Amino acid sequence: MDASDEYVPPTSNQLQQPLPIIKTRFPVARIKKIMQADDDIGKVAQATPLVVAKALELFMISLVQESCNQARMRNAKRVSPAHLKQAVLSTEQFDFLAETVGKYPDAVAVSGEKPEPGTGPGRGRRRKVVE
Repeated sequence: MDASDEYVPPTSNQLQQPLPIIKTRFPVARIKKIMQADDDIGKVAQATPLVVAKALELFMISLVQESCNQARMRNAKRVSPAHLKQAVLSTEQFDFLAETVGKYPDAVAVSGEKPEPGTGPGRGRRRKVVE
């Protein structure tokens, strides 16, 4: 394991930074319904779906922020699935998603080389040329 792979705990400044304002909330009623769909779970306390919704929000914030950082590092204007994949693979916190994102293509290297045939954004049907 390289020194760059080691976990670095967040600094006190990072812990004290305010979270971005989120206007979208996860639906608490749907979370409760999903939880109760499991036969092993009986009654669910009223606060439980609220806590799960907040945990989902915090998870999404960190995943999206890391994906944005990956896009910025590659001077991309849009966050793509490849940036999301790189964020998952480069952050130890998201290791549990590594198998899930493994099926998505890696980011295309920014170089003068052409991608291999059958890969990249132009792998669909050819367009008709109207003369």
